[in-house]
Amino acid sequence: MMTITAHPTTTQPDSTGAHSVMKKVVILGATSGIALEVQRQLAHRGCELLLVARSPHRLAELQADLMIRGALRVEILSADLANIQQHTAIFDFAQRSFVGFDTVLLSYGSMHSQRDSETSVDTLLEELHVNFVSATALLTWFAYDLERRRTGCLAVITSVAGDRGRRSNYVYGSAKGALSLFVQGLRSRLHPAGVQVITIKPGPVQTSMTDHLQNAASFADPQRVASDIVQALERRSPEVLYTPKIWRYIMTAVEHIPEAIFKRMSF
Repeated sequence: MMTITAHPTTTQPDSTGAHSVMKKVVILGATSGIALEVQRQLAHRGCELLLVARSPHRLAELQADLMIRGALRVEILSADLANIQQHTAIFDFAQRSFVGFDTVLLSYGSMHSQRDSETSVDTLLEELHVNFVSATALLTWFAYDLERRRTGCLAVITSVAGDRGRRSNYVYGSAKGALSLFVQGLRSRLHPAGVQVITIKPGPVQTSMTDHLQNAASFADPQRVASDIVQALERRSPEVLYTPKIWRYIMTAVEHIPEAIFKRMSF
């Protein structure tokens, strides 16, 4: 059984008595396509950043690039976020080397083809593990810390694919839908502590994870999506962000299609 033991940390209130907003940001999944654009915009705002991802080479390149772009400080940690056994070390590093972080953005995931997930139980389980199980385990560490300090913002990138099960991506969508539900419960739990929790639901975005999909060229520009995310982090709202905004209306319509009709649709 995992037991969370938090090391003492302190945050300094500003002159109004409120905690400073979005100055020290932890990015879990720093080399994902959306995260790359978010980090560039945060660097331009002079934020301090802690980047966590698997590749030490890519992290080192990012560190140098973001410092040039204006980041006040960039710390890096090479770790496999999907490996739950490494989560203790990730959390401990954040507490020791990035004391008083105020914002956490979880931005990693995987997308195998639906066909592979249908024909291989191992692929299906990996998809669920990366996108849901490991994500919720890691969020539990950081949620506990922010709740204890009664400050901060926890933001999680899920997907519009989780709003309704479609034949073309229901394995990926079910993992993201479960993650969205988990984050919704987390938001309710952390509300009394003053911790903001944001669910980020992008539509299809032009990234390396979606390059293999049909019509990928028509997907949203990652810079636009990143701009929406950074704005939400700065404002600590909305609680549920659809980006681009049109996806809120699209998914509202999709959710209201009767099941008798929906199951006959090919998308």
